[in-house]
Amino acid sequence: MNPDAVPPDRPESFRAAPVPRRSSLLLLPALAWLGLFFFVPLALMLAISFASRGTYGGVVWTLSLANYANVLDPLYVKVFLRSVLLASVTTVLCLALGFPIAYYIARLPARRQGIWLLLVMIPFWTNFLIRTYAWIFMLRTEGLMNQVLAGLGLIGSPVDVLYTEMAIVIGLVYGYLPFMILPLSAAVERLPPSLVEAAWDLYASRWAVLWRVIVPLTKPGLVAGCTLVFIPSLGAFMTPDLMGGARTMMIGNLIQHEFLVARDWPFGSAIALVLMVSVLLGLAIYLRAERAGTRLAAGG
Repeated sequence: MNPDAVPPDRPESFRAAPVPRRSSLLLLPALAWLGLFFFVPLALMLAISFASRGTYGGVVWTLSLANYANVLDPLYVKVFLRSVLLASVTTVLCLALGFPIAYYIARLPARRQGIWLLLVMIPFWTNFLIRTYAWIFMLRTEGLMNQVLAGLGLIGSPVDVLYTEMAIVIGLVYGYLPFMILPLSAAVERLPPSLVEAAWDLYASRWAVLWRVIVPLTKPGLVAGCTLVFIPSLGAFMTPDLMGGARTMMIGNLIQHEFLVARDWPFGSAIALVLMVSVLLGLAIYLRAERAGTRLAAGG
C-alpha cells in the first residue's frame, strides 16, 4: 500500500507532507555541540576514573577499579547520604513554598501573571555568588537576623545559624525555589477551573480537592519541579562551601576537593560518575514505575 495515497473518504488536504531529508541536517550543529562539550569530556572523565593518581598529582595510566572501590568507604558513603538528605529536604521545602505561589500566579489574569513571574525571575539578574554573600551577611552572628531578633527581645544571645546544615538548606531553597515555581505555574495554568468547581459542587473537602483533583492533574509540573530542584541541590558545592563552611561537606564539595585540592583526578572522576549514574538510575526506576502504574490503571 502506498503510504502517500489518500483514502477516498478524506480530502486531498489530509495528505501527509513528506519531510525533506535535508531537515535532518539541522540537527548537526546541536549534535556537534553536544559531542564536543558533553560526550567527549564525559568519555575522558570515564577513562581517567580507571587511572591512578601520580605522586605529585596528575594521572598515571595504570588501569584499575580501586577508585570505585574507594567510593564505598564509609566516610564517602556518609557524605553521599548527607547530600541526598539535604537535597531531599530542599526539594520538600521548595515544593511546600512553591506550590501555593505557583497556584496563585496561575489563577491571576494574564497581565498580572507576567508581573509575578518577572518578580520570581528577578533574582537571576544578580550573580548567585553575590546573593549567597548577602545571606551570609544576614545569618552571621552580628548579622541582620540576630540584630532584628535581639531588637524585638526574642533572643538574649545571638543564634548560630551560619555554617550549619540549616544555613545550607536556606541557601539552597533560596537559590532553587524559582525552578519549582515556574514549571508548577505552567502546570496549574493548564488545569481547567471547571474541574475544581465541579469538585466543590460535589461537596469535596479542601484536602480532597487538593489531593484528588489538583495534585494528579498537575503531576507533570510537580515531577519537573522536583527534578529541577533535587538534582542541582544534590551536586551543589558553592552554597555548602560558603554557608556550611568546613563543618558540612556535600558530594559536590568532595568532588571539588578531589580535583582542586587533593589533585586526585581519577578518584574525583569516579565520584562524579557514580553520582551521575545514581541520579540516572533513580530517574529510570521512577519512570519505569510510573509507566507500570499507568498500564495497571488503564488495565483496571
